[in-house]
Amino acid sequence: MTGTNAPLRVAMIGYAFMGRAHSQAWHTAPRFFDLARRPETAVLVGRSSASVTEAAHRLGWAEAATDWREVVARDDIDLVDICTPGDTHAEIAIAALEAGKHVLVEKPMANTLAEAESMAAAARAAAAAGVRAMVGFTYRRVPAVRLARELVAEGRIGEVRQVRAQYLQDWLADAEAPLSWRLDKEKAGSGALGDIGAHIVDLTHFITGETVTGVSGTLDTFVNERPVAESFSGLHGSGGTERGPVTVDDAAVFFGRLTGGAPAVFEASRVAWGRKNAMRIEISGSLGSLAFDFEEMNVLHLFDATEESRTAGFRRILVTEPDHPYIEHWWPAGHGLGYEHGFTHQVVDLVTAIADGTQPEPSFDDGLAVQRVLDAVERSAANHSTYTPLGD
Repeated sequence: MTGTNAPLRVAMIGYAFMGRAHSQAWHTAPRFFDLARRPETAVLVGRSSASVTEAAHRLGWAEAATDWREVVARDDIDLVDICTPGDTHAEIAIAALEAGKHVLVEKPMANTLAEAESMAAAARAAAAAGVRAMVGFTYRRVPAVRLARELVAEGRIGEVRQVRAQYLQDWLADAEAPLSWRLDKEKAGSGALGDIGAHIVDLTHFITGETVTGVSGTLDTFVNERPVAESFSGLHGSGGTERGPVTVDDAAVFFGRLTGGAPAVFEASRVAWGRKNAMRIEISGSLGSLAFDFEEMNVLHLFDATEESRTAGFRRILVTEPDHPYIEHWWPAGHGLGYEHGFTHQVVDLVTAIADGTQPEPSFDDGLAVQRVLDAVERSAANHSTYTPLGD
């Protein structure tokens, strides 16, 4: 069914941390934004019948199911939202695209470069039939980040000369924090590199309009064994006496070169005490600089080097005005947005693109570009941090 106000019937696979965020977004978006198609939270899919039924009731889904293949094949499903661990992304996404369903998949897009290439190829083939696919890099949809991109595109900081990007968390800083699937390479693909490093790579691509062409990197695991989790909620849980191996990195540090020649330095850590969700990026240009930190997500700092030196300094911009990206649909100026709003904006942009028949961003090709960086970092780290150009 197409056309204005035609429902967009969504099946979501997975319902933990990201599933909760996505659920709220699917419900909230049509209540604050005028969407050409109204999302319907039709089916929630999980492995345990009892658990997924309870989650469907709690999160507002009309139906629960345990077989994602059956759900993907249903004629009454228009879009598949994938919130599962990375080891299942490729299989589910490709099956959904081949079944003619639009797809939203959480980041990183895949666990391996080969999987990401297969997913991108499937998305290109599906696009010829009007089927759309998008990767969930939600930080692109923070109003301050959007404003940063606009200012760079307008030439406000001139030619990009340097990028410094960090994503720091501390939920694994305690050596007794228990194991989760995010610490299992088979399920997660990598640790801090893919989990949060992917975000700052995509943010760099998005804001600068350039991509990383090569890297030199190192990966470190500081705690090689942790308690096996007995319970988990979000990123935190409790462990018992049994212990198991950590098979991913705790921290990733890498240098990159952008297509325009600028150097970029990236750091991702899940063991940085005191940093809860410090995703930061600073871009220095020939005419000024921009700086953003998600722990102050409604603020963007701009330095304009064309101003006279006696009054020059970083300007603190509170990005809550009606003429800032997305803001007119929310609260009065100065009232601020939160973490969940990025997911709502993600739904808005995806539904709008589907209704308009255009390609939503970030596309699977954008996700593939990030995956190529992650793959090159891993190859560099395994080869004494040798500078490693990206493949085509």
